[in-house]
Amino acid sequence: MQTLNDIPGPARRWWGLPHLADMKRDYLGFISSLHQQYGDLARLGILKERSVDLFHPDLLREAMVDNADALIRWERGPQVFGELMGQNVLVTEGAVWQRQRRMLMQAFTPKRVAGYSSLMVDAARTGLDAAVPAGQAQATVAIDILFSHLTMDVILRTLFGRPAGPDATATAKAAQAVQDLSATAFNDMFLPFSLPDWLPLRSKATKRRALRHMRSLIQSHMAAPASTSAGNTTLLEMLRALRDDSGESKGTGALSDQEVFDQCMVSFQAGHETSATALLWWSWLLATHPQAAEQAGAEVDTVLAGREPGPDDVARLPWLGATLKEAMRLFPPIGALMTRRCTRAITLGGHTLPARTMLRVTPWVLHRDARWFPEPERFEPHRFMPEAAPLPRGAYIPFGLGPRVCLGQHFAVLEMTLIAALLLQRYRLQPVPGAAPPQPQMHVTLRPAQPLQLVLQRR
Repeated sequence: MQTLNDIPGPARRWWGLPHLADMKRDYLGFISSLHQQYGDLARLGILKERSVDLFHPDLLREAMVDNADALIRWERGPQVFGELMGQNVLVTEGAVWQRQRRMLMQAFTPKRVAGYSSLMVDAARTGLDAAVPAGQAQATVAIDILFSHLTMDVILRTLFGRPAGPDATATAKAAQAVQDLSATAFNDMFLPFSLPDWLPLRSKATKRRALRHMRSLIQSHMAAPASTSAGNTTLLEMLRALRDDSGESKGTGALSDQEVFDQCMVSFQAGHETSATALLWWSWLLATHPQAAEQAGAEVDTVLAGREPGPDDVARLPWLGATLKEAMRLFPPIGALMTRRCTRAITLGGHTLPARTMLRVTPWVLHRDARWFPEPERFEPHRFMPEAAPLPRGAYIPFGLGPRVCLGQHFAVLEMTLIAALLLQRYRLQPVPGAAPPQPQMHVTLRPAQPLQLVLQRR
């Protein structure tokens, strides 16, 4: 049996600090180079930390599924996200996480999520109809702002029963706060501890301002009465009504007021930002691949025949679904930073890894592996059609893998499919003539480095 030291990796010069600088400068490029140079397991040492990057689906499943009971989140991640969103299901561990996860699963079953489809459609219809001014055949649209507004409207309606309203400035301010916190979190990941927020630094001022805005926004919506109905209770009402009567852990019963607030914080931020990011890349890919876009539009026209989509239509729109999946393959909303700490020694790929080894998984690299995705840089939705050869389990993980797989994945898939179908009923997507392709920028989510505009042309 081989050991951690037998795994190949770059030399550890100057305590590995140059590697840390390289990661901060170009995280995705650095991790990609590890795979190219050292294969499916790569060892890295920085200061006292010993980490292993996993680049093969079998290794992912061996670690994240077979040895899930021996893994916890890398401590720095929960510390950083806990400062921003409280002690929610994203950051807790052990019995507290098990209780929260068990309770919250009741609120995100496919049946429950399907009940929110009419709210999703209402929000998308309202935003898309106003995207191109009345009387104009087409318009150049800030597509990142459009999708942020749409998905924020969806989460406000489903979480609090209150639409975002027509004030685009308010939603833009909230979206900017979320992106500022995302950038702050990513930068803080490279520090051994967080500096006090009261320090007179520009980054700290940005963080304070964004946190004040987010907390005030959530508190105001929690205190206000719901004004919309979808024949279902709001997620907030559901969170307040959840009960854990399993008796398997301490703290059974209802979520505390602070737990409800923390879950609302993470639901609002993650619930709109990741979907908006996925739709943003999808729209650009369709704009630059007109044949795939034309096929998606024709499928929507044939299946829906002019009516608005519903939850049952997700399965009836396989090509549209394939374009969304392929967009999340090329540009996974959470492109990296899926890290775990070994609480005991485990065996992985024939190597014995000691306790405290850190494991790192990077969807961006996995999704661009030519072994599973021939011509991996190419946008090819056929990879995800029903007749395509099945992928190895673990090769495609836009929502994660193992016990911590994203709770909101059914919500996100339904939301993105409904918004995409409604957009294609109304518009054709075109790139702005002469515009440069967007370049991905890694924060917590993987967004274009610069604002993205597209031409929406009425059909």
